[in-house]
Parts: sequence; C-alpha cells; structure tokens
Amino acid sequence: MDPASDLVPEAPADGGLTTGAVARLLGVAPTTLRSWDRRYGIGPAAREDGRHRRWTGADIAALRNMCALTSAGLPPAEAARTVLAGASGAGPSAAASFGGGEPHTGPSGAVSSDTGSSAAASSTAPGAPRSARASRAPGPLPVGRARQECRGLARAAVRLDAPALDDLLTAVLDRYGLPAAWDEVMMPVLHAVGRKWETAGERYIEVEHLLSWHVSGALRGVAAGHTPAPGAGLALLACAPGETHTLALEALAATLAQQGLPVRMFGAAVPAGALEDAVRRTGPAAVVLWAQSRATASPALVARLDAIEWGVRGARRRPVVCVAGPGWAGRRAPGARRLSGLADAVDTLATL
Repeated sequence: MDPASDLVPEAPADGGLTTGAVARLLGVAPTTLRSWDRRYGIGPAAREDGRHRRWTGADIAALRNMCALTSAGLPPAEAARTVLAGASGAGPSAAASFGGGEPHTGPSGAVSSDTGSSAAASSTAPGAPRSARASRAPGPLPVGRARQECRGLARAAVRLDAPALDDLLTAVLDRYGLPAAWDEVMMPVLHAVGRKWETAGERYIEVEHLLSWHVSGALRGVAAGHTPAPGAGLALLACAPGETHTLALEALAATLAQQGLPVRMFGAAVPAGALEDAVRRTGPAAVVLWAQSRATASPALVARLDAIEWGVRGARRRPVVCVAGPGWAGRRAPGARRLSGLADAVDTLATL
C-alpha cells in the first residue's frame, strides 16, 4: 500500500478540498494539478460556483495513481490514459499495474513489482500503455513513518518537479521554522536519497543533485535580508579540508543569520592554510568545522585553529573552536566543543 494513503482525508461536507490543499497533501505544485486537469482531464468532478476546483476523495485517489505512474517514469499523457481507463473500468488501474502497491527497487536499482509475469505480459500487449516497470526512472524514496511533508518532498524529488520542490520547501519553512523544518523534513528526505543512491548506482544522482540544489536555495532565501545585531560575535563556518558536504552548515548559517548573528560561510573543502588565514583576518568569536566522514575530521587542524591569537598585547583573544558532523564521532578533538545538532549549535553560538 502507498505509505501516504492513510493521509488522504475524507472529502469534507462542502464538496471537497481546494487545489492548494491537495497539492500540499500529494507533494505536487498547484500548477501541475491545473495542468493535468486542463491537458489530460485528470480533474475534479465538481467545481465550486462552476469555477473553483474542489477535489473529492475519488478525485484525490485518481491523482495518487497519476503521481505513482509519473514518479515511476510514465509520461504524463500515458499515465493519464491509464488512470482514466481504470476509473472507467476499461482497463487496469494504476494500483493493479503495480501489484496493489508502490514499485520498489532491487539490488541493481531496477524498478520491480510483485505482479510477476502478468504485469510484463500486459505491458507488451498491442496498444497498451507502456508499463512503468520498464522505465529507468527511480522508484519511491523510503522515508518511513516520517512527516507527511517528507513524503510529498520525496515524491517531488523523484519526479524532478522543481516548482513543487520550491513550493513545498517554502511551506515547511513557513509552517515549522528553519530548525524544525531541517531536522524533521529536509534532512530525513536527504538521507533517504542518500540511501537510495548508495544502493542504486548512479540512477538517483540527478534526484540528489536537484533536491540538494533546491534545499540550498531555500536556506539562502531564509538568510537573505537579515542585518546582524551590533556587537554580536562573528561565527566562521567551514568544511574540513577534503569535505564537500555543505548543506548542514548552510542550515546553520541561515538559522544564525535569521537570528541576527553575523556569519561567514566558507563552504566546502577549505584548505587548512586558507582557514587559518581567514581566522586571523576576521577574528571570529567561534569557528565551526564540519566533517561528514571520519577521514576528513582532523584533530590536528582543530589544535592549530585553537592556538591562533589576535589583538593587542595584554588583550589577545582566541576563537572558540567547535566541531560538528558525523565524522567526529569517536574522534578526540582536545580544546573543541562538540555540537550535537542544529538546535544545539545555534544555542552554543548564540551564547558566544
């Protein structure tokens, strides 16, 4: 069964849900739903005042089938024909073509199904819609029992639906605020993409890249336009040399900026010498060094940063060096404060 099927509400007594509500529920852009209605007839049975779309439970079920088929690789026109044929009883429904459930990926990453040879035979029948089983498009992401928004974001990423990604990211940031949106929505979906990519070769790399780009853009949008509070200590954020994973640091930078704290974000793979020079030139209150893997976590660099001093004789200062990221697990970093998560990092840096 579709893990999000229990999230589809019953149609209210006034005749159905609005397009915006359905878009948030299914993880698609409202413009996508309007386009499916206008181009392919995948639309609501009733309209309020003859104009505004109101989606009933049956309409939403058809949309879920449409989302499943397009996520599995069918072009929208073919997916719509399959959905409409199932609704009219003239052919297999979207659920039947997947054995009553979502497709899943095997060890090779190919989309597979529990339907056995019958699904393969139906896909070769003359005039039948191309089976999603034959598509090279990725299957659904395993986000588990996560927030509803996680499933919507995952579906949009798999469909490479950039407008939906932007809409959903904006909505979760507005609803939950940045720390909770990062911890409970963005990060679980990014981890799900990573797990899929590890087991499916290069088939998910485009999904991971698109999702990361839009998450990064959403975080920069949160940080834009905030003026640092006078007198607040500067936080310098950088990945360790050789480390290319930056999104967690971008989330921290955006949260600090949102709270009026000055930040210098240097991003990926900062050479040790350049990082030391930046500390001397900016005189930060704190330096956060991120390491995703144990190989990039360098206690020696921590010691070098911790020893840097600046200022006039008799009033010289040194930065508070903080380490963050899974690469530091089990590694000793004398003199450094270990940050355990986004909320802990913000609280620690705010006190400095």
